[in-house]
Amino acid sequence: MYIHLCKSHLYIIIDCYLSQKNNMKKIILCVFLLTQTSLMLWAQKTAPENWYNLDLKKDKIPGVSTERAYNELLKDKQSNTVIVAVIDGGTEVDHEDLLPVIWINKGEIPNNNIDDDKNGYLDDVHGWNFIGGKNGDVNEDNLELTRVYKQLTEKYKGDAQKTGTEYEEYLQIKTDYEKRYSQAQKMTSYFTDLQKGIADIQKATGKKNIGIDDLKSYSAKETYQLTSVKLLTIAAKKKVPTASVLAEISGAKEYYGKQLSTDLNKEINSRNIIGDNYADVTEKYYGNNHYEGPAGDHGTHVAGIIAAVRNNGKGMNGVADNVKIMVVRVVPDGDEHDKDIANGIRYAVDNGAKIINMSFGKNYSPYKSAVDDAVKYAVSKDVLLVHAAGNDGKNTDTTNNFPRDVYASNTELASSWIEIGASNWKKGKHITAEFSNYGKKNVDVFAPGVDIYSTIPDSKYASFSGTSMAAPVTSGVAAMLRSYYPTLTANQVKEILMQSSVKVKGKVFLPGADKRKVKMTDLCATGGIINAYEAVKLADQIVSKK
Repeated sequence: MYIHLCKSHLYIIIDCYLSQKNNMKKIILCVFLLTQTSLMLWAQKTAPENWYNLDLKKDKIPGVSTERAYNELLKDKQSNTVIVAVIDGGTEVDHEDLLPVIWINKGEIPNNNIDDDKNGYLDDVHGWNFIGGKNGDVNEDNLELTRVYKQLTEKYKGDAQKTGTEYEEYLQIKTDYEKRYSQAQKMTSYFTDLQKGIADIQKATGKKNIGIDDLKSYSAKETYQLTSVKLLTIAAKKKVPTASVLAEISGAKEYYGKQLSTDLNKEINSRNIIGDNYADVTEKYYGNNHYEGPAGDHGTHVAGIIAAVRNNGKGMNGVADNVKIMVVRVVPDGDEHDKDIANGIRYAVDNGAKIINMSFGKNYSPYKSAVDDAVKYAVSKDVLLVHAAGNDGKNTDTTNNFPRDVYASNTELASSWIEIGASNWKKGKHITAEFSNYGKKNVDVFAPGVDIYSTIPDSKYASFSGTSMAAPVTSGVAAMLRSYYPTLTANQVKEILMQSSVKVKGKVFLPGADKRKVKMTDLCATGGIINAYEAVKLADQIVSKK
């Protein structure tokens, strides 16, 4: 699961600070960082809605030069339709800007309750939902950390032999789980106190919007009131309304509250809804055809970035102009299951997808071998797998992030897998998204992932941020290449995307809490950002030589 970062939820970025001891000095630091992050965003100019398609030279915006590629390089070329599978949390197939580009399984007759094409999936007209069943669809689920911790706790209770590698891993998982649970409890309580403190100040001053003079006249008697004063002082100096501060706090409290109620809740078992035998990772035929699921915001947004109808006067322009989006739902509001990921990949490949977008990830993968086998299958069928690097501001060279292109043996890589970090619409040192994961070895290239305007359910539009948005930008450019240059293999497309990336000169901010400046080559293998114009030029050269 990768949470897309709306402007009101950027407290997630500083999550690494909050695991420290909960003393007053560090709490005030966390509040300061939270507020400064929000204030910075409130003060900055709004990103152009179509910025990720713009060109650095022509538009002075570091997008991927989509419009320039179409207008200057592709306008007289013919294209072929490319199927892109969006393996995600569900997609609204009748969205006004997506309906014409949604994949249709021609082997199925809609809604006749018959498996016409005999592929094992009943009425899979636009794709398949692997996290649904006869009794409905999975919405909320817990983290893989929680599931693994619960399983191993049951195994090692009582007289079980408490030695060996697995037991050592269990102890580490136990520490990780308990640390996160304790942190969630503390932070839920902390943000509750902040709300109470601000309410006390508003009551004492008779003001809804608290200013500097109001705070000077207010006498804080309790610790939580003092912390609230510190926070409101920062906000008042930056002319941020108290209501906006309260909205940030409410969002933060909701985030940590959800960790307690859902993410870290060991009692949740979503497989009851699905009705499969989860222990059997070879089982394929389960689920339903509810393409959007209970909440299709994320998947709909991803699909729009790739392929929303271009130049139709509605909403926004997707990157690719001759694509069909296959909907494969495997991601709940929580961590996806390895079995579902593996089946989602296989379904996409078997039904003709040439590109698979995967804007999700997690820290543990108990059935990684099943996912590896599916990835190997996709590679063998000449499919490009595009994966988002994650939003923790961490180095994935040293921390786990699954699924990944390294097989369990650690001796072989998935050759047609490309890992994507997120870039900003600002130039220079700010070009890296502060939430993006990175890795000199494990992240291949960056792509636009901040304030990306795209489709959401009910034929609406919104701006989200995340590597979840950077991956579909890349998938769109990849689809462009496979559409106009159909003889290119998946491996060639990957190499073209990497080689043609625009290299970032000078130093940039290291994502995460540490604001050191580093070279872009320290953050990804190419040191660059995806560029459609340069990719098309290189593709044309390669194809012309054949």
